[in-house]
Amino acid sequence: MSFTVAIVGRPNVGKSTLFNRLVGKKLALVDDTPGVTRDRRPGDARLMGLTFTIIDTAGLEEADEESLQGRMRAQTEAAIDEADLSLFVVDAKNGLTPVDTALAEMLRRRGKPVVLVANKSEARGSDSGFYDAYTLGLGEPTPISAEHGEGMLDLRDAIVEAIGKDRAYAKEDVAVTNVDISEAAGEGEDEDEEPVYDDTKPLRVAIVGRPNAGKSTLINRFLGEDRLLTGPEAGITRDSISVEWDWRGRTIKMFDTAGMRRKARVTEKLEKLSVADALRAIRFAETVVIVFDATIPFEKQDLQIVDLVLREGRAAVLAFNKWDMIEDRQAVLADLREKTDRLLPQARGIRAVPISGQTGWGLDKLMQSIIDTDRVWNKRISTAKLNRWLETQQIQHPPPAVSGRRIKLKYMTQVKARPPAFMISCTRSDALPESYTRYLINGLRADFDMPSVPIRIHFRSAENPFEGKKRRT
Repeated sequence: MSFTVAIVGRPNVGKSTLFNRLVGKKLALVDDTPGVTRDRRPGDARLMGLTFTIIDTAGLEEADEESLQGRMRAQTEAAIDEADLSLFVVDAKNGLTPVDTALAEMLRRRGKPVVLVANKSEARGSDSGFYDAYTLGLGEPTPISAEHGEGMLDLRDAIVEAIGKDRAYAKEDVAVTNVDISEAAGEGEDEDEEPVYDDTKPLRVAIVGRPNAGKSTLINRFLGEDRLLTGPEAGITRDSISVEWDWRGRTIKMFDTAGMRRKARVTEKLEKLSVADALRAIRFAETVVIVFDATIPFEKQDLQIVDLVLREGRAAVLAFNKWDMIEDRQAVLADLREKTDRLLPQARGIRAVPISGQTGWGLDKLMQSIIDTDRVWNKRISTAKLNRWLETQQIQHPPPAVSGRRIKLKYMTQVKARPPAFMISCTRSDALPESYTRYLINGLRADFDMPSVPIRIHFRSAENPFEGKKRRT
């Protein structure tokens, strides 16, 4: 059975840097600004023969319970209660503060094993801060440099001593794996899958939208607990946090992402990092739920986010959140449907579901729409059916003649799914107008029941066997 370790400490002591060092990937955002991390983020750590679950947490501060800092503190305390061991990180370079002393007292009261970690010990003048750490009463501090990877062997030995050798090296019964949202993730997957849809495979879903649309509240309602930090303030979420749960027997891996504002408004480095993290979550996900604020839907940024998701080739579902605040629901719903068809022609047939993340209304319907959309995203059509369909399409609406020469579409096959992509062999592919490509895509959507997912068609000119040969006289 594996064990869980929480990294705790005051803001800006290097907790997220240590987290990234232990998981071997830059999953957590790191910046010089204090208080970058807000939600607790789990990951799979490896440390010189040890494997365990690591939880990155927000910096602990004394604050009112109702404030943002107070809610962040509650998330961190929940991580400490969940973990078997805490790594209490202090800054050896800048020394101790009264906050460190208060946190040490809080950890002692909980009675769980604690490893005191003196980070930034490579810095000049860090000796005094290292020796001051003894005054916290948590045993001998372990000097490390999370940024440079120094002291990791000593940290491993301290963890083994605190948790016990039998527990530290026990084999896991079930591997607990945190989702990796790095850009390389998902590469090498077999795109040529069987036509039968696998409804047992874990489904990766990203929740995106403008700031304060209710994304974290929605995920908390799915989980049935306050797993993610929420509140009236816009832009609370910074990291893309993955959570895992079961819906009707199927594993769902869901990403909460930072709110995405217009590019012109994003000026701070930290927000740019958050948006880049959200974009990686979109690329890794299979289905993306774009959350709209039903009280102010279809802002320009909403439309741009939908367009971005479709250009990335993801399956998309619209969720009109805060439905509990709508009074004349029938009239608003009719208006939303009309605007969806008019403003999103590139996503014809996209599924749109009114929901309330606050009350839980409509969430089962949203999940069913996610499953149905993923089924279409994975759809494969036999070559025989496609060629019969292509012949019918040409009879109903032949390709236009260019310079007096007719373009002939000869052969069609599906080259991949996720999203569906097709190849058509034809004459003079470079002369085929874009309007005819849209005609074929709309026909595929209607005739093969493929709404709401991106459809790609690639044209390839058939080789002329007589090209380059001289005519015999």
